Amino acid sequence: MKTEPIRSGWDRALPEPDVKDYDESYARFRWDAARRELLDPLPPCGLNLAALAVDRHAEGARAHHVAIDWIGVGGAERKLSFHDLRDETNRFANVLESLGVAAGDRVFTLLGRTPELYVSAIGALKHRSLFCPLFSAFGPEPVQQRLDLGGACVLVTSPRIYRRVVEPIRTTLPGLEHILLIGPDPAIQGTESYDRLMAASSRHFEIPRTSPEDPAIVHFTSGTTGKPKGVVHVHDAAVAHHATSRFALDLRPDDIFWCTADPGWVTGTSYGIFAPLLHGATNLVLEEEFDGERWYRTIEEHGVQVWYTSPTAIRMLMKLGPELAARFDLSSLRVVASVGEPLNPEAVVWGQQVFGIPILDNWWQTETGGIMIANLRGQEIRPGSMGRPLPGIEARIVKRREDGGLDFIHEPDVEGEIAIRTGWPSMMRAYLNQKERYAECFRDDYYLSEDLARRDRDGFFWFLGRADDMIKTAGHRIGPFEIESVLMEHPAVAEAAAIGKPHPTAGEVVKAFVVLKSGYAADEKLERELIGFGRKRLGAVSAPREVEILERLPKNRSGKIVRRILRARETGAAIGDTSTLEEAPQ
Repeated sequence: MKTEPIRSGWDRALPEPDVKDYDESYARFRWDAARRELLDPLPPCGLNLAALAVDRHAEGARAHHVAIDWIGVGGAERKLSFHDLRDETNRFANVLESLGVAAGDRVFTLLGRTPELYVSAIGALKHRSLFCPLFSAFGPEPVQQRLDLGGACVLVTSPRIYRRVVEPIRTTLPGLEHILLIGPDPAIQGTESYDRLMAASSRHFEIPRTSPEDPAIVHFTSGTTGKPKGVVHVHDAAVAHHATSRFALDLRPDDIFWCTADPGWVTGTSYGIFAPLLHGATNLVLEEEFDGERWYRTIEEHGVQVWYTSPTAIRMLMKLGPELAARFDLSSLRVVASVGEPLNPEAVVWGQQVFGIPILDNWWQTETGGIMIANLRGQEIRPGSMGRPLPGIEARIVKRREDGGLDFIHEPDVEGEIAIRTGWPSMMRAYLNQKERYAECFRDDYYLSEDLARRDRDGFFWFLGRADDMIKTAGHRIGPFEIESVLMEHPAVAEAAAIGKPHPTAGEVVKAFVVLKSGYAADEKLERELIGFGRKRLGAVSAPREVEILERLPKNRSGKIVRRILRARETGAAIGDTSTLEEAPQ
């Protein structure tokens, strides 16, 4: 999609953006200065993520400011001030102490977006346990894998989830010492009552001395075939969460902030729990899943200023049409940002048309722990680009050599792998029990992402695809993102995914799968029309040779399209790890 650059957030009467001059902000930024800013004054316990996110506000002028505004299914609402949140998280830290849990032991949550999840996360970090969130829709097998890999000591869950997921695998987890069930005393053998333990615990807790390099959080991420990897982050990640949310999300202390990601994923923890609290902002939490009308009403009623969501959610809203958005007052929005997979140019421009501000795409990974490359409010936006590296982040385009070294690409618009120079605070410190796999991620002081991109002459990065998603046809390498973005420009297409299908002479040819917008019917005529549309826009080499219309695309539970499932279906190859899929493939 050919679009003109957009300058974000300068066409409305809004506060000045934090970054007014990108080059100046980038040149003067230093992580040591960002650390001093966050740690002024240094808490008595040292650099503890929970103390910085909650206690320093609870003991200051923001003590009675709303920290978490929770809205449950059915509309029930519970507000926790920073003072309240400090007391509740202190109680949970004392619960862990009373159970004999040691510093470094792994505390897992398997919960929906309930207040107990947020209290457990922060309380575990106060205790200096490792917080390990799991997505509540997982089935028994992926939960068993992660609890086993993580060496779970404590699991906090609900009676309903316990019976559905944990009970069938309980005997396979002899190291899991404590299962705490929230709600009224469940009287299930082998479990303990979260509520009763919390009621019996003191609201006073002294956080032990914490080092910046002490492990804090473990996130689990799946490969294409193997078992999940446990990605370890440390308390020093707080510095990155604070700085990157200020730059990329323009987050401020008096904001109402809403991140739609579940805390079972890294976005829902780094930015759905800690970033807003580090700034002293109000973190809005909506328990129920996607509902376009409900989401728009939430923004209107709560005056959301900063909204962080996923490309899948944006495309679902686009599918519902601009008429629905027009029924609500969304003028409170200052920033709408998206992460999880690249945001198509069509969606960026749609945001400008519907919200009055473009949707800001950004790029990072579970391993980076925080946003690395982003479009910034107040700066030029090039729709389809992931933006430029944030201050403090040195991003390069590289090619790996056979001898293990790196060739750095200096010319513009040349394909290569995104590499980030090591040293940012939220960089992962390990894969649990996988030292060799961890070492493979680094070369010459750079983290290698396995994501392919190009950088234009002005320093904007453009995503091409995962290394294993690239399509190789007739000697050409084609990224699926460009193909998908073009197909989404067709008025009938809501979502698209492109893969390489084996071909006897070309090696691979492009096949695309699309989901239609409401009001369009699937038939061969439309498929042929889409093939012609793609050929006209992309040329003969890059255009899909085949288009297949599906009711839905395979996605993982964080909303990313999983193209390997489509490739496996075409080739008969093994599907690999399916633990994070929305549902098992048919």
